[in-house]
Amino acid sequence: MFGRMAARALPGTSVVLRAWRPDVVVSERAEFAGPIAAWSLGIPRVELHWGVAALPEYRRGAATELSCQLAARGLDVIPRPSAVLNPWPPSLRLPHAAGHRGIRPLAYNGEARVPDWVLRRRRRPRVCLTLGTVVPRTGRSQVTESVADIVAALADLDVELVVAVDDRIAAGWPPLPSSVHHVGRMPLSPVFAACDAVIHHGGQGTALTAIEAALPQLVLPVFDDQFDNGESIARAGAGVRLLPDEIAPEAIARRCAEILERPAYRRAARTLAAELAAEPTPTEVAEELAELVTEGAAEAA
Repeated sequence: MFGRMAARALPGTSVVLRAWRPDVVVSERAEFAGPIAAWSLGIPRVELHWGVAALPEYRRGAATELSCQLAARGLDVIPRPSAVLNPWPPSLRLPHAAGHRGIRPLAYNGEARVPDWVLRRRRRPRVCLTLGTVVPRTGRSQVTESVADIVAALADLDVELVVAVDDRIAAGWPPLPSSVHHVGRMPLSPVFAACDAVIHHGGQGTALTAIEAALPQLVLPVFDDQFDNGESIARAGAGVRLLPDEIAPEAIARRCAEILERPAYRRAARTLAAELAAEPTPTEVAEELAELVTEGAAEAA
């Protein structure tokens, strides 16, 4: 899929780079038109890593689908970047990421009105349940099919539940208990800042926002990198991962109570948050990229 997308994008990407002549190209790990176009024009490229998994099948699959475009340029593999930026805490990175450069993720989740209860002092633990933006669009899954039952099970706990789930998913739900707030699509940063734990699908944006907020996490992965993201968080002691065949409303409620009640989860979450806070900011990384370009120009001379 990503290779086919790159094949369609490559001509236009090449035209833009040839006309604009940027000093450096930044692309994410599943975007393959940028790497080929940048290599063809001799422009340094930096890759933004997402997820903790290596996912070598992405690059191999793209190389197969782009074999004609690569051969026309004398290549048989996707060109490697000059540097890889990794927004995950160093302790969660896997061996393939040993040479990656850290970059502090700055959560930006869009704009919306934040309800006033977010700013009020809470009288009992507050838990956020969210499925991100992609999972609800991918069709049926164990999580999306049972989310109403999950909400009902969580409502039986002595917690205040914030449900940040698409309105169309919640449209058929029965009336919610008074302890449950359905907020639809909502910027997660301010919501997480007012929560004590989060239950989510394991996507990078949600996971890193939760780490930044030092929240224990209960991860219910659906596909792709989400499984490895959740496993890394659980391995660090900052949360729990449930696999699809383990996902049941009662199990989710039980594990949610566990991450709230055991202080070790909160301590591990704070450790990860401190790791992120110590990573270089995007501004600092941009200065490093400028040095990379200067070094490349000096070597070319």
